[in-house]
Amino acid sequence: MDILESLYENKITFPTLYERKMSITHKKTFVYGPKLSGKTSIIWNYLKNLEEDYLYIDLDDFRYEKEELYNIESFLEKKKIKVCVIENYTLGFPIPKVEELILSSLHFISLDNFTLLKVMPLDFEEYLLFDTKHQSTINSFNSFLKYGNIPEIIDYKDYKKSGRNKELIQLYDTNSNVIEILKLCIKSSGELKSPFWLFNILKKKIKISKDFFYKTIKSLENNNTIILCPKYNQSKAVKKVFSFNFALIDIVSSKKNFANLFANMIFLELFNQNRSIFYLDYIDFYTPHNNTIIISLPFYNSNAISKIFPKLLRHIDEYKINRITIVTISNFDTIFIDTIEAQIVPFYEWAIGK
Repeated sequence: MDILESLYENKITFPTLYERKMSITHKKTFVYGPKLSGKTSIIWNYLKNLEEDYLYIDLDDFRYEKEELYNIESFLEKKKIKVCVIENYTLGFPIPKVEELILSSLHFISLDNFTLLKVMPLDFEEYLLFDTKHQSTINSFNSFLKYGNIPEIIDYKDYKKSGRNKELIQLYDTNSNVIEILKLCIKSSGELKSPFWLFNILKKKIKISKDFFYKTIKSLENNNTIILCPKYNQSKAVKKVFSFNFALIDIVSSKKNFANLFANMIFLELFNQNRSIFYLDYIDFYTPHNNTIIISLPFYNSNAISKIFPKLLRHIDEYKINRITIVTISNFDTIFIDTIEAQIVPFYEWAIGK
């Protein structure tokens, strides 16, 4: 039997899938994002609700070679199939002319006439919907904080979750140097680190070329595995490094830095809103679309705030700040900074109500 015929005949048996905030709404959509962020589940949710027939292809399927699928367009025409999905698409593979075409990839690829759908791991609100094990928001938050945001991690037994996060790093690439670059970037999450600094640190540990290093950094950034947060209005300033999964920070580093992990978790909540995010001097995050400052302070105390009061006052005037939010582990309070009412809220309240 022809391989395309076999793929067409053997339809997917869809498991029970949760709905995400993001979904496919256009007939030509390119889905991209980090590994295990939920791209396939979103595509399967789309397919299971279709009445039309479809052809589903995964180019990473070991059972066939890509060249065996090059006659895809004539096959679709012959079968009068109007919907086609090609997962793990790579440039060079023929794009068939079909009424509905969904492509997915780890990496962002610019294609004409396609709507882009960026898929990131779960935000906390989605995590609450997925997490049927815990009976309270606080218990879900503790699990989220400890084990991270990958959708599949919820279904693992607790004693296996950390092991799965380790596997995620180990399986990210077959090239050991890529793994070392990824680990260093994750270890630097929440910190101001330039690619030049990272390269100089890494070359003391392994033999690696500058071209390979910068190409890999660009690739990791391209698919949002690593996200660089710029300083507002200073494009040449060193950027803050963040990871797509904050739980991996403790996996790659023996030195615990809870403040960085917590800041990474807050950053991802903001990043998932598809808004521009920046940092300022002494300020964790600034979102200019609503003139808001967000401060990451897991263990709130008045002394910590008083130390940054002068810096906050300067930014309030300069950027016409009208809202300040201080995100903590568990504290609730309201204080005034100049004339601005600053809300002190636990992450699990802020992430749901932001």
